[in-house]
Amino acid sequence: MYIHIALLASFVLIYNLFAEKIEKTAINGPLLYLIFGIAIGPLFLNVFDIQIEYESYMTLAELALALVLFTDASNANISVLKKNIKIPSKLLLIGLPITILFGYLAGVAIFDGFGWIELAILATALAPTDAALGKSVATNPKVPSKIRESLNVESGLNDGICVPILLLFMALFSSSTRGSIDFEFSLSLFLKQIGYGVLIGGLITFVGAKLITYSTSKNWINGPRKAVIILGLSFTCFALAQWAGGSGFIACFSGGLLYGAMHMNKNEELVEAAEGLGDTLGMITWIIFGSAFVSEYIYDFSIEVVFYAILSLTFVRMVPVFLVLFKSGFSPSEKLFSGWFGPRGLASIVFAVMILDLELPHEGTIILTMMCTVFLSVVLHGITAKPFISLLTKKRK
Repeated sequence: MYIHIALLASFVLIYNLFAEKIEKTAINGPLLYLIFGIAIGPLFLNVFDIQIEYESYMTLAELALALVLFTDASNANISVLKKNIKIPSKLLLIGLPITILFGYLAGVAIFDGFGWIELAILATALAPTDAALGKSVATNPKVPSKIRESLNVESGLNDGICVPILLLFMALFSSSTRGSIDFEFSLSLFLKQIGYGVLIGGLITFVGAKLITYSTSKNWINGPRKAVIILGLSFTCFALAQWAGGSGFIACFSGGLLYGAMHMNKNEELVEAAEGLGDTLGMITWIIFGSAFVSEYIYDFSIEVVFYAILSLTFVRMVPVFLVLFKSGFSPSEKLFSGWFGPRGLASIVFAVMILDLELPHEGTIILTMMCTVFLSVVLHGITAKPFISLLTKKRK
């Protein structure tokens, strides 16, 4: 057990010592975490053979995602967002449903014998993009602000929106096993997830932001405590929303937007401190994913699984984005860039663990497909981020 802790801790230390240098290369953080996890796992060195329960791993991934959503949203440039609100709105309200539909149709074409609810679950679970994986794009000043803010808002909200949609299909599957499908109950659950998430996230953040302002004015928040202020606020939003039956991810992102609007960069050091903790949680999540999951199942990836994963990252994601951005003022290269950078990550990992409780007839293939898609996404989006940004910059000159 202690050797496992030592491996994780030493990697965290060494990576952060050279993080600035590493991030200037073509290898981004999540890709390096994944490579390290695979290297120390049973596939190669076999020195990290820890047995982790799915529930424990899901909790870790959920908390990492919750913190990333809150901090990314709080850093959103509201003034730019107001000018470009139509783009993320279209991506979420039009593009996301089309993405799920295309994912479903791709599943129909590739996988034989799957029920429609199973394919809908797979398509929904792979629809959200990852805010953390897209960070190198969303924070790069070379990328036009309209693209950065649109992708940031989209990746922040689409996983929160996909949670109730996924729960809707999961509820439909559960009711179908009892002989009938309860559409009314499933729809009410969907609306409850969104409503409670926004309400609780907004309420908790409003009160928390006021308290932070008051404590700051009294100089009650010193250095060591800065790192946990936003951590506590985001986790409270997430946990209370989940407990009340809402979406904790929607609560965190809506709360983060409100916090950013209320404080308007007055307490940047609080958010920056929390970002460091979020990056560390994400780092551990990716290392375990590479060691415990990719290393174990990579040889089970079939041609159908890999083909679906490639389609999910290209056609299923990019065509809806092109359709949504039609007559939007985006150049063809900007549309291509926005369509490609829809990486899959923590949200899909969390969804995969949630799906395990359903006992779907084709559960194994669905989980493998999700894992393969996330794995390819980390690799492909990781190595193409900087080259594609350079190409986009040249096209705009």
